[in-house]
Amino acid sequence: MFLGGGQMVGIETNATHHHPVSALCAEGARLYASALSVGKIMRTEVAAAPCLLEFALLHPDPDDDTWLRPAPPSAALTQLLHPIEREIQDRRRLTVELTDAFEPFMAISAQAPPTTHAITVLEGIERINASIELALTECKSEVLTIQPGGGRSEDALNIAMERGNVLTQRGVGMRTLYQHTARHSHGTLTYAARMAEGKVEIRTLEELIERLMIFDHTVAFIPATDDRRVALELRHPGIVEYLVSVFEQFWQRAVPLQEQIPYDPTLEGISGVRHSIAKLLVEGHVDEAIARRLGMNVRTCRAHIAKLSTALGSNSRAQLGYLIARSGILEQGPP
Repeated sequence: MFLGGGQMVGIETNATHHHPVSALCAEGARLYASALSVGKIMRTEVAAAPCLLEFALLHPDPDDDTWLRPAPPSAALTQLLHPIEREIQDRRRLTVELTDAFEPFMAISAQAPPTTHAITVLEGIERINASIELALTECKSEVLTIQPGGGRSEDALNIAMERGNVLTQRGVGMRTLYQHTARHSHGTLTYAARMAEGKVEIRTLEELIERLMIFDHTVAFIPATDDRRVALELRHPGIVEYLVSVFEQFWQRAVPLQEQIPYDPTLEGISGVRHSIAKLLVEGHVDEAIARRLGMNVRTCRAHIAKLSTALGSNSRAQLGYLIARSGILEQGPP
């Protein structure tokens, strides 16, 4: 065991007897007090408290190696405080150096006009959610959201419920656009019913753009990657107002969730959703792309394609495209 001066003390210590000097163990405190009272203590007595040697509170008696003498508390305290005070001085010196290094830049920044980052890239779900939560906290009037796809997951709906409750309690309005396929989701319908008491409106459309959130016509969030693990936070007034106008155009065409979708079959027996599928088929989209754009799973999409084929009397995929073009249903527009 080394003392403060680097001297080796020939005594066995308990390897598990570890604690900071600021929390001296009861046995060590008792023995140190006894040594101070008497002026010395037998070496064998301190075997149960090796911390006294580790912290240099005891040192060998120069006249008799079987005894240990206590270091004066003032001297021990000075020795222990010295490295701490040196570290504090080093930290203070570093603080001054950093302040001096950044002072020229602070002066430039103080003279520059205030700026707001027009576009901020948010990487990672945690950072995206943190930025959205901040926007929610600052929101005072209205939130506009577009949620493409079919029914949302239970976790997503629970988060939406919590955020919606926070907003409605503050009197903030919310308008949300889903795709028609969300009408078949029990979770989405339950969420809509619970949120109906607040200033919440929900409408649906057959086809929507990607996810969008706008707060107070001031800040908007859009995904930047397909997996939605990277998003863009937009604060440029021109960009945000453009997105607001896009939302409003979709909103005017959308159907309130409480109303029935006007999907009366045409004379050819082609419903509105199959009309949309027919249009996308003629444009050359594959089943997966059609399903994604209309917010349905691929199996449901293929079931509609099969019924579309039956209605037009098609025997193959190639023939179906020809019959769609020949039938003139695309010129008629959706019902």
